[in-house]
Amino acid sequence: MSATIHPETVLRELSDLWVSLGKEADPDQPSGVLRACTMTLMAVADEADDPSDVWSVMAALMPEHPSRAIVIRFRQSAARELSARVFSQCWMPFGHRRQICCEQIEISASDASLCDLPAVIVPLAVSDLPVILWCRGARLFELPDFAHVANLAHKLVLDSAAFADPAAILKRLAEHSRAEQTLGDLAWTRLTRGRELVSQIFENRNYCARLPGVTQVRVGFGGERPPTTAFYMAAWLLDGLERAGAMPQVRAGNRRRTHHQVSRGSSLTVPMAMACASLLP
Repeated sequence: MSATIHPETVLRELSDLWVSLGKEADPDQPSGVLRACTMTLMAVADEADDPSDVWSVMAALMPEHPSRAIVIRFRQSAARELSARVFSQCWMPFGHRRQICCEQIEISASDASLCDLPAVIVPLAVSDLPVILWCRGARLFELPDFAHVANLAHKLVLDSAAFADPAAILKRLAEHSRAEQTLGDLAWTRLTRGRELVSQIFENRNYCARLPGVTQVRVGFGGERPPTTAFYMAAWLLDGLERAGAMPQVRAGNRRRTHHQVSRGSSLTVPMAMACASLLP
């Protein structure tokens, strides 16, 4: 593994890749392959993560969101190490005879080289298109130099359920929400079906008329302390009920009846409510 990556070399390899794909295309198809790109999609993961898992998610996104995909795999090392390889992902839409292909770049890096990556990524990102960054692990998000990479993205996607301290990560998300960067939390997304079910209850006009009279709400969870999903659900319910004219007492509690008060005045849940509001679709 070398100590640096020359972006112009990677771009030249991408260009050669398209020439090769064009030559391999069926001669009976004069249009060859179709090059498609709507954004730059980056993913950062630990070297120990299964690379097939990362790329399978990327491949699943490609038909709906064709992009130049950049996966950066980190190893815990104090030496500055960087290397890259390029390849393509192609598929043929149903009912079509022409393949659609997207570019993929895999970068291997050490923790020590994290601060060097912006100089590599900026030239590799597709100009005039959004950059989405998916952070797959809590360790990488908490690295001191992670902000150098995160600041390159228009949107940062992570999973707060992967963090050991729900209150701490929600506070950090609240800090991000005050910046111009858009956030996406997979833990919040998992609540979509549950929120839809709760909303359907109040599609009944009789139930909806009773909302101002709601005084207590309890959100259950497993484990010793509430996960971020419990706080997200509690904040969503609290916000909705207050909009309906209610002043409810919202608690998050487990089977052992350990309760956590949720209110806008709470030092714990104010950052949570702010982060939740920034993640609402």
